[in-house]
Amino acid sequence: MKNSTAFWNILLKDIKAYYLKPPNISWGIVFPLAWTGMFFVRSGQGLESIESLLAGVISISILFGTTSMLAVTVTFEKKNASFDRLLLAPLPLEVLMLAKTSGAILFGMMNALVPIAMASFLMDLSGLKWVYILPAILLIAISSTFLGLFVAVSVNEVFEAQTFSNFIRFPMLFLCGLFVPLQDLPVFLQPLSYIFPLTYGVDILHFAIQDQSVLPLSIDFGALIGFCVILFLISLRNIHKRWIL
Repeated sequence: MKNSTAFWNILLKDIKAYYLKPPNISWGIVFPLAWTGMFFVRSGQGLESIESLLAGVISISILFGTTSMLAVTVTFEKKNASFDRLLLAPLPLEVLMLAKTSGAILFGMMNALVPIAMASFLMDLSGLKWVYILPAILLIAISSTFLGLFVAVSVNEVFEAQTFSNFIRFPMLFLCGLFVPLQDLPVFLQPLSYIFPLTYGVDILHFAIQDQSVLPLSIDFGALIGFCVILFLISLRNIHKRWIL
């Protein structure tokens, strides 16, 4: 009971302090719009290309929304010592970090709804496999958030967190199957694609939206869950090693 109360109080505090700020809300809307426009320009096609672009826009919106917010908030709080006070609370570290990351997960999922809402005005979405899309969005948000947590606990400054995040995010974008199908990548690059969690989330979305996938869905979902667990455990280990003396 005590842990659940602390969890919700930390989550609500972060939502009010960070995620409900007008710049973040507008950024969560403008960013997917900008990516959608960029994809339209790249494709050179009309409204018929929306179906092929939707998986990419959803994935990118989640990835950048979660990693950017979490890398900044956790690093900023650690630098200002406000995070240290949370570490002193009689609360299991796992519960504390789940509370700190839940806001970013929700923020990433809300970002994913923006391109979906836009697409609903331009095409019929009733034929999409929502039973796969919704859990894929959740798992992409969780894995991307824990990736941001891993970055945040590995650096000391906010600018270092952003630089480290970009070092991971941009190779991931070009190797996860968004711009170039995995089977069309050079042979020596294809193995690298499978070390990124976004690859498996994009594959699920491609199946759910276009009925095309490279891997069996069981592998995609299993890999995403595995990445979530591994990134979270590594982050906890780094917190114990770097922040708890």
